[in-house]
Amino acid sequence: MLFEDTYKTIKEKSEGVFKDRGSKFIAYVYPVNTEEEAKTILSDTRKQYHDACHHCYAYRIGSDKMLYRSSDDGEPSGTAGKPIFNQILSKDLTNIFIVVVRYFGGTLLGVPGLINAYKNATLEALNNNVIITKTVNEIYEITYDYPAMNDVMKIIKDNGIEIISTDFNIKCKIVFKVRKNSSSFIYESIKKLNSTEIKYIRTE
Repeated sequence: MLFEDTYKTIKEKSEGVFKDRGSKFIAYVYPVNTEEEAKTILSDTRKQYHDACHHCYAYRIGSDKMLYRSSDDGEPSGTAGKPIFNQILSKDLTNIFIVVVRYFGGTLLGVPGLINAYKNATLEALNNNVIITKTVNEIYEITYDYPAMNDVMKIIKDNGIEIISTDFNIKCKIVFKVRKNSSSFIYESIKKLNSTEIKYIRTE
């Protein structure tokens, strides 16, 4: 049975600007792989734009899209974080962090005005980026005796497996990356070899 093993994300950092009645909304979009990365970027943004009124944000992380969060950062509930996050949802993106910095222009925009501003600043930033499709990959480590080298390398070569690192000592070791939908077949193929152990490391 095949599972969905691709996801959409962004290629690089980008930004977008939206202005309304003197207020300026600057959206910054970042590709991220962990929640810690998102928190670091948010902290740096708050320091860099310490004179801004708000630093509203949203993120979604992981190929399973299960880790996500949004924040209005003092704006009326649902007027900032949610419209930012809705743009992530509408484009079905993950491994993405978006922060919108607001400078107040002296005129209240009201709930509809805020929602529109945060939405359009985010959309502008996303439109200035490139959406790419990535595969979900699993990382494994093989440990084997030297005589099994040819059999191990044949499986790797025949299946176009990407090697991350090697260590050819008394006990040989290879860390490799394989697309999720192929991982079960590769795992079982290597497990059948004599004097060979394989263990799962992580999914990315």
